Amino acid sequence: MLISIRDLRKIYRLGEVEVRALDGVDLEVGAGEYVAIMGPSGSGKSTLMNLVGCLDTPTSGEYVLNGQQVAGLDDSELAHIRNREIGFVFQTFNLLPRASALANVELPLIYARMPAAKRHRLAREALENVGLGDRLKHRPNELSGGQRQRVAVARALVNQPSILLADEPTGNLDSRTSYEMMRLFDDLNAAGNTIVLVTHEEDIAAHAERVLRLLDGKVVSDQRSSTGETAS
Repeated sequence: MLISIRDLRKIYRLGEVEVRALDGVDLEVGAGEYVAIMGPSGSGKSTLMNLVGCLDTPTSGEYVLNGQQVAGLDDSELAHIRNREIGFVFQTFNLLPRASALANVELPLIYARMPAAKRHRLAREALENVGLGDRLKHRPNELSGGQRQRVAVARALVNQPSILLADEPTGNLDSRTSYEMMRLFDDLNAAGNTIVLVTHEEDIAAHAERVLRLLDGKVVSDQRSSTGETAS
């Protein structure tokens, strides 16, 4: 199992007030799955995404990622796992404005201390794989919103992570571009990539084979969209 989570809890204390952002979540995601996480504001979906992405640590519970227990790791160990195992796609793209598409995609490989020649080749291939082979030297302000998000997807995939995490990946895109972006995610999943995305839109979640719904920090529904059966 690629992701195995048991009784995961995240508690914030605001003065004397205790906020249970996650309240005992169990979740398993196998390699190659395509999972959407849904829920109203404050349901815990962003907290769960941050914990799965090793951007935060749980208050308690167990999280095993690709065979490694990560719940108790320190910041430097988490950073190493993030760079090796996880690719992120954010709503706001998070691209360096003065860098070319190629340079933006190279960033994770620079952190991994990869030699320049190999870095350039892999970044170019990643951009070609998302249909931007003719935009290598373009800066973000020379690209459309959909193209900027494709650069972000290429950057997320360039180090061949175990999981692609997408947080509202179509939030800043118009409906036509959103459809094209989700077609890309469908193709990436068909090619074997494991995808976990957070969305509040039902039509976006419908692309996933499995939809997890959260409410008040708990999983209230876990269903496979194609069959309507409860996921094991």
